[in-house]
Amino acid sequence: MGRRRKTGLCACGSKTPYLRCCARYISGDELPATPAQLMQSRYTAYALGNASYIIATTDPDGPMWETDHDAWRASIADFSRGCDFLGVHVLDESADGDDGTVHFHALLSRRREDVSFQEHSIFARRGGRWLYWGRK
Repeated sequence: MGRRRKTGLCACGSKTPYLRCCARYISGDELPATPAQLMQSRYTAYALGNASYIIATTDPDGPMWETDHDAWRASIADFSRGCDFLGVHVLDESADGDDGTVHFHALLSRRREDVSFQEHSIFARRGGRWLYWGRK
């Protein structure tokens, strides 16, 4: 459960191979050009249990930032191990200068129970990089 192999289709649900989809962002080879690309790559990072990417793409000035990185990593690992990641759908996206929002539907299950959710996420561009700031 939870973790996906780094081969095969991308966890974001794009029906594109991982290596041609979110891998380029998670590896640091490219920066996501839009808030939606960042959101999708973060979803994939959760599916892979990649806490480093989640932390690196969270705005330190936002309410979701956690100063205890060890506890944060453990929380991400626990969440990732406990879920099956079934894809994510962008419902709406906007960007105005260095501010962006994404409304998405994350498809997840835990112990065969649907734990999918929708979120309106807020993103900020800092130094040319999009970062996850928080939720509306």
